[in-house]
Formats: sequence, C-alpha cells, structure tokens
Amino acid sequence: MQANDVVVSSWAELMNALYDIPRTVFHRYRSDFVYRGVADHSWGLETSLQRLCGDYVNVEGPMLRSFRKYAESGSIPADTLLVRLAVAQHHRLPTRVLDWTVSPKVALHFATAEEEHYDKDGVVWCVDVRQVHDLLPTPLQSILDDEYAFLFSVEMLPEVKTLKDLDSFGIKHGGFALFFEPPSLDARIVNQGAIMSVMPGARLCLNDFLESYPQIYRRIVIPKELKWEVRDKLDQDNVTERMLFPGLDGLSNWLKRYYGPGPGKAAPGNKPGAGKTSAPGPPLQDG
Repeated sequence: MQANDVVVSSWAELMNALYDIPRTVFHRYRSDFVYRGVADHSWGLETSLQRLCGDYVNVEGPMLRSFRKYAESGSIPADTLLVRLAVAQHHRLPTRVLDWTVSPKVALHFATAEEEHYDKDGVVWCVDVRQVHDLLPTPLQSILDDEYAFLFSVEMLPEVKTLKDLDSFGIKHGGFALFFEPPSLDARIVNQGAIMSVMPGARLCLNDFLESYPQIYRRIVIPKELKWEVRDKLDQDNVTERMLFPGLDGLSNWLKRYYGPGPGKAAPGNKPGAGKTSAPGPPLQDG
C-alpha cells in the first residue's frame, strides 16, 4: 500500500471516498479530479508504450509516423500531435498516453470488469487536475487561463505537431503532466467520459510525477472481497460494457459476465489457460 491509499470496506465507504466533493464558489458539486480504475492495486501508471519494453523510446516515433501514413484517409480528423496520439491510443497502438475518465463509476467499472483479477485488490487513481494545472509550464498555464479551462482540448495546442515539439517543453521546463479531452471519435469515448494524459518524454512515468506532489492525488483501494458487490451494483446503475463499449462486442462481454457463474464459482486458478504467463499490466481503459 501507498501513503496516499484510502482502503474502503463497504459500498457506502467507497461512495463517500469517491464523491466527497466540496461545493465550488458557484455552489455546485463539481469535482476537480479525474479517475483511472485498474484491477490490481500493484499496477502503476506505466503507459502502453513503456509496457512494450525493448527499445520503446526509439520505436515510438516510427510507430506513430507509420500510423499516420497508413491510416485510412479521414480517420485522423486533424494533423496535430494530440489528435494523432488520441486516435492511436483509442485504437490500441502503444503510446505514451494514459486513459482517464471524469466519472468515478466508469473508473470503478475498469477496476472490476476483469474476473481473472478478482483475487486481487483493485484501485481507483484520483488526480486533482486543477492542481496539476498549477504545475504546468507558464506558457501552457496561460493557454488554459485564456480559455477559462483547466483541461486542454486538442484544438488548444495547434503548434505542438510532433513528439519533439512536446519533448522540448520538458527539456526547457522540466517534467509535467498534461491532461486533455480527446476528440469525440465515437460513442465509446463519449460514454466513458474520456480524458487522456501525456508527458513530455517517452521514459517519463506519471507515478514518479505524482510521488513528487503527493497532495494532488489519492488512490481508493477496493478489497477483493468487495469487488463482486461493486460489480453487481454498477450493473444495476447501468455502468456496463453494453453502455461503455456500444456494439455487439460490448453487449456480448456484458452478457457473458452477467449470466456467468458469479463469485466463488470460477476461481482464477481454475480457469482454462490460468497457467499461461504474460507480462502484467492493465488493459487500455478505452480499448
């Protein structure tokens, strides 16, 4: 466990931990946090690019360049770096991007959707993006301030066209985390309340950044014993694969779990293929 971990023991404690949102100056209950749910509390915030291992730093540019070159005409809606990264991440290309959501319950879905990890505690990462904004380089802060925003949209950084352009900010100003709203490419992104984060360097990991500023984040730990209750109540709230992944694949995944054997009936070690080994790591939230 980490110093910023909040371990809950019931659904009520979980809701209180996630929805402890103070009123704003406009007397609205609106959170400054974004959320990321993962099935195993031991997983960090490594990107899919970093989990590729090998010479991932040097293959990042060629992969993204080839993605742009061979993509179907019109499938990348604008020629800016954030758009290309968002589309590539959305379609499961390994990138330096991480997926987040503005919805605590969507994050809970991703922490409880994988039955093969029900023998492990899950976790929801909660990051205060308003405080992250205050840690951005001054030129980037000015853009947000001018737009009266605390999250970037892909239209706000048209001059950042390449990975080199982004990395130059890091070389000049040091490490930072940039959270942005991806374009509404399809219903998955819209229904999931998707947010993405990126850092100015392929080797940079958000774990290290957050540990340097512990006041801007916390983790809500969901004990493995609580996962089935959370899962069933999310289903009742209609937070399911059917809604988050519209289409027959999402519908099938929801039905498979909904009509499956349930808790204690299919232990992870007894499942077909349980003896296979693979590199650990969370799935892409928007995959």
